[in-house]
Amino acid sequence: MKSLWNDFQALADLTSQATILEAFVAIFLSFLLTLVIATVYRLTHTGARYSQSFVQTIIIMGVVVSVIMIVIGNNIAVAFGLVGAFSIIRFRSAMNDPKDIAFIFFGMAAGIASGLGYYMIAILFTISLVAIVFFLYFINFGQVANVKKRLTLTVPENLHDEIIFNDILSKYLTSYALKSIRTSNQGTMIQLEYVIQNKPGVEDKELMDELRMANANLTVAINYLSTEVF
Repeated sequence: MKSLWNDFQALADLTSQATILEAFVAIFLSFLLTLVIATVYRLTHTGARYSQSFVQTIIIMGVVVSVIMIVIGNNIAVAFGLVGAFSIIRFRSAMNDPKDIAFIFFGMAAGIASGLGYYMIAILFTISLVAIVFFLYFINFGQVANVKKRLTLTVPENLHDEIIFNDILSKYLTSYALKSIRTSNQGTMIQLEYVIQNKPGVEDKELMDELRMANANLTVAINYLSTEVF
């Protein structure tokens, strides 16, 4: 009987060692894969706001999710318990770029696959999606030829006329629309805001130089409406 108990204990120890080894492999693999994913994010980031903490979050989230999947395993009760525990957490950080959300899910998916023991799937998934991300980045997929911009003109109050710049705008732009008029400098200046789109081959400086000649060399500003800038 004692010999049987010793054999059973040895088998239990061996099982525990195997589980710990699998957990270590899953955690280490999820760390490596999310490190690759975070590096790809850093290299392909095009927005104006870059956050080091977000890059680190991709790695941390991937590893945490892999540990959660190891703990859950096939235990439904534990799964429901974790759902209840995490339901009290509220994330209030807004994403500046929709692509940031995709990278969070990218890291989490790699962590889930690693935690469930699907190591080859996790590796192949990461390699494939990294290749897709780089492909989309290098061909600049989705970029339109002529983006819409915001043109702000400052004119003296005595020169204010909503159609005074129409000839110049028609010369350089495919479309323009006056969106707002407001006073500045205690009412001595008027600011006109347009949404514009350049004609092919027209540089912003050409348009700005001619507008400055017409508005007494006061402020002319062009801001891009792309979400990558604001």
